[in-house]
Amino acid sequence: MIDQTRLPGSLEYVEYGDHDGVAGAIRTLVVRGAPAIGVAAAFGMALAARNSTADTARGVLSDMDAARRTLAATRPTAVNLVWALDRVYAAAGRASSAQEVRAATLDEALAMAEEDVAANRAMGRNGAALFGDGGTIMTHCNAGALATVGYGTALGVIRAVRESGRPVRVVATETRPVQQGSRLTAFELKHDGFDVSLIPDTAVGYSMAGGMIDGVVVGADRILRTGHVFNKIGTYQVATMAQRHSVPFYVAAPLSTFDMTSDPGDVTIEMRNAAELVGPEGRRTAPEGIGVINPAFDMTPPDLISAIITEAGVARPPYERSIAELCTRLGPA
Repeated sequence: MIDQTRLPGSLEYVEYGDHDGVAGAIRTLVVRGAPAIGVAAAFGMALAARNSTADTARGVLSDMDAARRTLAATRPTAVNLVWALDRVYAAAGRASSAQEVRAATLDEALAMAEEDVAANRAMGRNGAALFGDGGTIMTHCNAGALATVGYGTALGVIRAVRESGRPVRVVATETRPVQQGSRLTAFELKHDGFDVSLIPDTAVGYSMAGGMIDGVVVGADRILRTGHVFNKIGTYQVATMAQRHSVPFYVAAPLSTFDMTSDPGDVTIEMRNAAELVGPEGRRTAPEGIGVINPAFDMTPPDLISAIITEAGVARPPYERSIAELCTRLGPA
């Protein structure tokens, strides 16, 4: 996989031979983005099965269960992670021998990787229809090919707009404190030949008030049945500004991102290390001894969201009904 902590300075690939290595990569943001960490975790389970010394199906499953707990603890907010782990474990549980467990686990992980790209392309087509004339689209954080197996969710929509022949410009927020927008989204879009401009997070309102933005599309790490969206910190502010300035605000995510059982207060917001905020790249930017609040995600309420784009179609308010209909159409996520 690409070591995303090295971007944009260098493009480096890393390999892992066990599930602990994959867990470390997820925890330290070597790989990030809800769909990407879900599939990475699935392959982590395949490594756990391969490396198990057990000679019975039950023994391999026991080792996989331990790996599942390790991987699940890495990032608590993204629902794709647990969804992927449970799906792989369930597939393995249907096998009757140790060899079959190992084969089933790898087959399921490979299938999930293929499905992710197909879902992203379908999502792109569905979302592109919302941008009839193209235009200037703002995005926050990184929800592109780097955050998925390929093509992207929010950036997949933007790709599909361009592929349809419509003009498109992109405004990317820097997305502090880890700067996924400047390091990853700007890198990815520039690499792929898009017209992309970077703005500080504090210029979102300025850009919209000045009429520079025709629409916003972001990804998601968890979407509740009610339409509440958990995504990278700062998403709520972008959505609030969009509503204030009558700019459509869209969320693009696969159905594997939907959590149909939790309520807003049930979701754990991951808190990141203080060093990301006060000492990025070893350079101290704040005085010693101060308190730091560094949430990785925030919650955007459904009344700020114009539509939610999925591979099965587009959900619109009231979300509790439209999300349920989409999940029923494609099957449970």
